[in-house]
Amino acid sequence: MKPSGKAALFAAVLTVTAFCAADVVARSYPFGPRTRSVNDLGNQYVPFHAHLWDLLHGRADGGLLVNWQSGFGSSFLPDLGTYVSSPFALLVAVFPRDGIDLAVYVITVLKLASAGAAMAWLLLVMRPGRWWAAGLLGMSYALCGWTLAYAAFNPMWLDGLIALPLLCLVGEWALRGRRPVIGALVVGLAWIANFYTAYMATLAAGLVLLLRLLLSDLPRRQRFAAAGRAAGSTVLGLGLAAPLVTVVYFGTRHAYPGAVRQFVPSTTEDVVARLLPTAYRYGSPALFVGTTALLLALALPFHRAVPGRVRAGWTLLVLVVTLSMQWGPTHLLWHAFATPQGSAYRQAFVVCGLLVIAAWHALSYGPPGPRALTAAALLLALIIALASGSTGTLRAFTLPLAVLAAVAVHGGLVLLWRSKGPGRQNGRRLAAFAAVLLVCTQFGEAAATSAVDTRLRLAHMDDYAPWGTRQQRQSEAVDRADGWPRYRTEPGREQTVGNDPLMVGGQGAQYYSSVTSDVLGRMLIALGDGYTSRGRSPQSLDNAVTDAVFSVGARVHSPPDPHQNWHPQDGSRVTVTRQDAPPLVTVRPPDGRSGASRFGPSPYRNQELLLGSRVYTVPRVTVRTAAGKPPSRSDGARPGLRLGRLPQASAERKPTITGSCRAGEEVYLWAPHFQGTARLVGASAHGLTGRFRSDYPVTKIAAMQRLGTVSASGRFRIDLSPTRTSVVPDGAVGCLDTARLHSAVERLKATGATRVSVSDGTVRAELPAGSMGTAVLAAPRIAGWRCAAGDDPAVPAQSFHGLIAVPLDGSASSVTCTFHPPGLRLGAVVGVTSLTALILLAVAGAVRRRRRAGDDDTTPLTTFRPLTSV
Repeated sequence: MKPSGKAALFAAVLTVTAFCAADVVARSYPFGPRTRSVNDLGNQYVPFHAHLWDLLHGRADGGLLVNWQSGFGSSFLPDLGTYVSSPFALLVAVFPRDGIDLAVYVITVLKLASAGAAMAWLLLVMRPGRWWAAGLLGMSYALCGWTLAYAAFNPMWLDGLIALPLLCLVGEWALRGRRPVIGALVVGLAWIANFYTAYMATLAAGLVLLLRLLLSDLPRRQRFAAAGRAAGSTVLGLGLAAPLVTVVYFGTRHAYPGAVRQFVPSTTEDVVARLLPTAYRYGSPALFVGTTALLLALALPFHRAVPGRVRAGWTLLVLVVTLSMQWGPTHLLWHAFATPQGSAYRQAFVVCGLLVIAAWHALSYGPPGPRALTAAALLLALIIALASGSTGTLRAFTLPLAVLAAVAVHGGLVLLWRSKGPGRQNGRRLAAFAAVLLVCTQFGEAAATSAVDTRLRLAHMDDYAPWGTRQQRQSEAVDRADGWPRYRTEPGREQTVGNDPLMVGGQGAQYYSSVTSDVLGRMLIALGDGYTSRGRSPQSLDNAVTDAVFSVGARVHSPPDPHQNWHPQDGSRVTVTRQDAPPLVTVRPPDGRSGASRFGPSPYRNQELLLGSRVYTVPRVTVRTAAGKPPSRSDGARPGLRLGRLPQASAERKPTITGSCRAGEEVYLWAPHFQGTARLVGASAHGLTGRFRSDYPVTKIAAMQRLGTVSASGRFRIDLSPTRTSVVPDGAVGCLDTARLHSAVERLKATGATRVSVSDGTVRAELPAGSMGTAVLAAPRIAGWRCAAGDDPAVPAQSFHGLIAVPLDGSASSVTCTFHPPGLRLGAVVGVTSLTALILLAVAGAVRRRRRAGDDDTTPLTTFRPLTSV
C-alpha cells in the first residue's frame, strides 16, 4: 500500500476508535443509556433521515417535490438539500426503520473517518513525509474541537469537514494541470452534500491555493494558468450543484424569518482556551486540534529547516483567518452574510484545518529542533496562562491535562528529532517510541474532549429519546388510522420531537426546518397555533375547527413524553379519535374568496374565515390575580393582562378567568404568552389540563388548547397556575358551538370534491358539476404552486387566507394543481450547461492525451516545481 493509503487508513481507524471510545466513557448512545439526540439532531436531522428512509423504501407520503407529511404540505427539495443530500445519507436504507438513530450515528462516524482520511491524503500530496504522522494529523483534524462541540450533533456539517481537504486537493491538481474533470465533480459533490459548509470550505481552499501559488517556483504565466484551472473546476462544479443549491436559496428566501443577531466577538481568553483539550463553551470558537498539531504549528515560525517564505506564509495565513473570525465584516463573509442563530463560529473547522496543514509543514521538512520546540513550548505556556483567565470554559482538570499533554508531546517530538541524528543505532526505536507517545497523547486528548463535550451538551441543551416504545406505539396508531388522501391523520399535540410526522407518520401541522415557509408560519399563528425555535417549528393545533379546515379525519392522542420530565396520569396509552372531515379540496361560494390580509387579531375569527361559517362565541371575561385583584396591563409586543408567577404550585388561591357561554359549548383558551397550566373548574373539564409553554424573548409561544365544556349553568371558571410572569390577551377565551361546526362540515362535504388523488407534486380533484366560486386545497399556498380548472392552462395559484385557491366559473368539473420548487428550472438550466461543458472538457482531454501518446515528445505541458527545502 502506498504511503498515502496507509496514512488515510491509519487516520480513519484512529478517528473511529477515539470517537467511539469517548462515547463509551460518556455512556452515550449507542454505548450507554444517555441519548445523543440533543437540540436539532433529535428535532430535525434524525427525522429527516427517517423521511429519507421512507422515500427510499416507497413508504413516504409525497416525493422529492412535496412532503405531504409536514406543515400540511411543504416543499421537500430545500430540506433535502439542507439536511440529507449527502451521499452518506443513502446508507439509512440498509438499516431497519426502528434503528434510525443508529443509522445516523454510523453515518456520523463514517463521515469523521472520511474527513480524517482525506486530510491525511492531502498532507502527503502537499509534502512527502512519515505516513503515520500524516495519519495522526488527519485524526487531529477529524476530531477537532469544532467537530466534537458542534458538528457531532449536526451531521450535515461534517460534509464540509470532508470537503475542505478534498477542495484543497482540487487546488493541488490545478497546480499540476491534472484531473480537471474529477476536480469539477469533487466541487459539485461537496456543494450538493452540504452547500453551507462547502461555501466556507471553498473560501478556505481558495486561500490555500493562493498561498501555494505564491510559494511555488512556477513562472507567472503558469501560476495564472493554474489559478484559471482551479476557477474553471470551481465554476463547473458549482454549476453541477446548481439544481439543488438554487432551490435551497429560494426556499430560504420564502422561509419564516428567524431572529436577527448581532455578532459579538469572543474574548481573547475564551479563544485561546478553546485550543486546549476538554475546554468547552458553546458560544466561543472550538479550535482544539490536539497538542501535537498545536505545538508543531507554534514551532513552524522558528523551524529553520523550513524555507522562510513557507514559514511566514502559513503562519500568516493561520493568524489572518483566525482574526477574521473576530471581525464583524469578515465574520459575515464566512457565513454568507448572515450571522448564525445558533453557534456563531461555524467556520472554526477552517482554522483547525489550517493549523493541521501548518503543523504538517513543520514536521515534513524534518522534526523541529530544540530551539524551535523551546519557542513553541513558551508560546504554549503563554496560551495556557491566558486561558486560565477564561470563565466558564475550563473544567477543573483542563489545565492539568493540557500541561500533561504538552509535556508528553514535547518529549515525543524531542525523541523524534533525536532519532534522525547521525550515527544513532537506535533511531528506529526512538522514532517508534515517539510515534506511540504522540499517538497515545492525541488519542487520549480527543477522547477526553469528546466525552466532556457530550456530557456538557446534555446538561444545557434540550434532548430527546431515541426511537423506543413511545414512538413505536404512535407509529402503529397512525398506521391503523391512516386514510390519506381522503383525510389527514394528525400524529398529535403531545409531540415527541419537532418533526413527529416524519418520525411516526401521518400528515400534520408539525414541521421544523430552516426553510419552514413564511406562509405556513403566519397562517398557523393567526389560527392560534404555538411554535418553538422562533417560529420555524409550528406545532400540532388540537382544535376541531382547524381539523375541519385541514381535512384532519383522525387524531392520535399520546401522553406527555416522560423523557421531557412529564409524568402522565394514564400511563403510556395511545388513543385515536376520529371526526367527520371535509375532503382535501372544498368549494367555497363566490363571495368567500379573499386574501390572507383579512386575518385579524382574534384566532377564533380567523378560524371562522377559513371555515366559512360563524361557530365561536368570544365572551367577555373577567381576569383576576391570585389575590382577587384586577391585573395590570401589559403593552408592547405582548398586549394583555399581566399575571405574576404563582409563589407555590399548591397555593390555595390562583389567578382566574371567568365568563359565560351557552351550556355544552367547548371552551378554548388562547394565551400564546402564558407559561404554566390552566384548568376548567368543574366536572365538565373531563380531566383536561392545558399546559402552556412560552418564553420571552419570544423563541416559543403556546398553542390554543381545549379545556372542556361549559356547564349547565352557562358559567365557567378557569384556574391558572403561571410558572413565570405571563400575559392573558384580550379575547383569550372562545366557546365553540359543535352543532354549528357539524353543519359547516356537512356543507363543505356536500359541495366539495367527490374524488381527490395526490401524487408527489400533483393534486387532482373531481368536483360536482357546475361548481362555482373558489376551489380551496387544504394546503399552504407556498411559492411554486400552479393550478388549472378543467382544461384551462395552469396559472399561479391564488390564495384563500393562505390556502391554495382556484377560481371556478361553473364550467370545470375538475381542478389540477402542480408544484414546481422555485429555482429548480434556473438550476436545471445551469446544471445542464455545466454538465455539457464538463463532457466537452473530458472529450477534449481524451483527444489531447491520445495525440500526445503518439508523439515522441512526452514532456508535460506544465511542470509543478514546489519550493524545495533550504
